[in-house]
Amino acid sequence: MDPAFEMQLGEIENTFEEVEASLSDPEVISDPAKLAELGKKHADLRDVVGDIRRWRQVRTDLDEAREMAGDPDMAILAEELASEMESIEAQIKTALIPKDPNDKKDVILEIRSAAGGDEAAIWAGDLLRMYEKYADRLGFKIEALDSSPSETGGYDKVTVAVKGRGAYSKLKYEGGVHRVQRVPKTESQGRVHTSTATVAVLAEAEEVDIQIDPNDVRVDVYRSTGPGGQSVNTTDSAVRLTHEPSGLVVSMQDEKSQLQNKEKAWRVLRARLLQASQERAQAELAGERRTQVGTGGRSEKIRTYNYKGNRVTDHRIGLTIRRLDQILEGDLDGFVDALAADKQAQLLAKGE
Repeated sequence: MDPAFEMQLGEIENTFEEVEASLSDPEVISDPAKLAELGKKHADLRDVVGDIRRWRQVRTDLDEAREMAGDPDMAILAEELASEMESIEAQIKTALIPKDPNDKKDVILEIRSAAGGDEAAIWAGDLLRMYEKYADRLGFKIEALDSSPSETGGYDKVTVAVKGRGAYSKLKYEGGVHRVQRVPKTESQGRVHTSTATVAVLAEAEEVDIQIDPNDVRVDVYRSTGPGGQSVNTTDSAVRLTHEPSGLVVSMQDEKSQLQNKEKAWRVLRARLLQASQERAQAELAGERRTQVGTGGRSEKIRTYNYKGNRVTDHRIGLTIRRLDQILEGDLDGFVDALAADKQAQLLAKGE
């Protein structure tokens, strides 16, 4: 066992014991906010401290068994205890991986058509339906925020909120270029076309997460437009927010009420600014949103959906699942679980 790691375990046990003692302190009991904070910390540490204590006991038993290794039964027991100790150690290391602070947040999902013209817009609509079905499977709610429907079906751009505890933890690996290979309904020669749509996944920010000076935001109002640019409203209900320090621009026009469009635009602006702030704070994640959406070119992709082969391939982990039909019905667990496991393995390898 690495001495530094064992020291870390000792520090965790000491912290847990201090928190446990504080929970019976009259001053803490009389302060509901402090009591709730310490109660959460106690709950977060309880399981891992239980594993640490079990690991220590198994190590003691293993040392004793090895001292009697001349006994065949003790030799077998030592092997079993060594295996158990290794398993508990791996479990502790996994528990100690820093949690993503966004994991429990709701999500703002932006889908845009990219390469492929009309077919790309139709594909963007198909991706939206896939995520709607996935959200429904998990008991999450979808809230429409903004959309620019395409004249031939689908969307040039569509933005929705996915609401539910842990929504970000389930969708955060979906950001990137999604490539489809299929014969479009409009293709008379039966030729396979390749089209793409980009997906950006933003953790929805609360006002306490990100402070925005209203004086830094320019608000413009205008009339909503539909496919082809025609006006669909006789009043100036559409809203455009421009955050001048960063240059970020957010437009909303789906609601008939200017107030509702403005409220939704602020939600998206907060989410984008939160992501930008977190990227600056974590250099290794710098430019994550740019990495997610890229340029939308056909060669830039995180995942390919091949209709002829009824298969979907995630290029980041080299995983191919041959049931595209079920995946488009929202059965994304295979990819989500594999990507989460891969990320966890990377963090363990780094010793984080």
